[in-house]
Amino acid sequence: MSNFLSATAPLLAPAFSLAGSAITWLEIVAVVLSVWMVLCNFRVDPLGWPLAILSSALYALLFVHSRLYGEAALQGVFITLGAWGWWQWLRGTTREGEPLPVRTLEARQRWAAVAVTAVGWPLLGWLLSRITDSDVPYLDALPTVGSLVGQYLLARKWLENWPAWVAVNLVSIVLFATKGLWLTVGLYALFAVLAVVGWRAWAALLPRPAAVSHG
Repeated sequence: MSNFLSATAPLLAPAFSLAGSAITWLEIVAVVLSVWMVLCNFRVDPLGWPLAILSSALYALLFVHSRLYGEAALQGVFITLGAWGWWQWLRGTTREGEPLPVRTLEARQRWAAVAVTAVGWPLLGWLLSRITDSDVPYLDALPTVGSLVGQYLLARKWLENWPAWVAVNLVSIVLFATKGLWLTVGLYALFAVLAVVGWRAWAALLPRPAAVSHG
């Protein structure tokens, strides 16, 4: 690991300082790609997925250098899920064989998503506390697990991915602030706002219930 960190250190050359912390060129590029990705997601544009893969690779490197190992590992999972999500948006179908539409979860599916997050968070936090030198294992674990749930919902075009991202982004703001990653704090604050906008945009794409005739 030390050899890897030494070899990749030049990629984290500082561009400027913000609130006493260095902002690297790598972080700047990752932020730009991430915002572009979210804007594509608003429009249900598959281009968002390759952008997600690229930004995840850059953030994985940034997080390893910041000792945020849960977030770094999450980026590796995001790269895999990004490829799967890209395929889903291009070729995925419903159980009826129709192209994936924007849709909503049933109540039991919503509870299942909450349960997965509630169980996975302490388990991952405990694991990070045991096998890494992370100084924020449980704070690192919560957005990690929540992001996996959100990414799955996004790939299958469930509307509920957006409120999941709102919650993940708010927790992530606190996490990254503890590490002085202020540009990324700003990015995730923007993400929280954009998630609300995306929520509204996708809600407008849902099929409207048929009008009831009283004639």
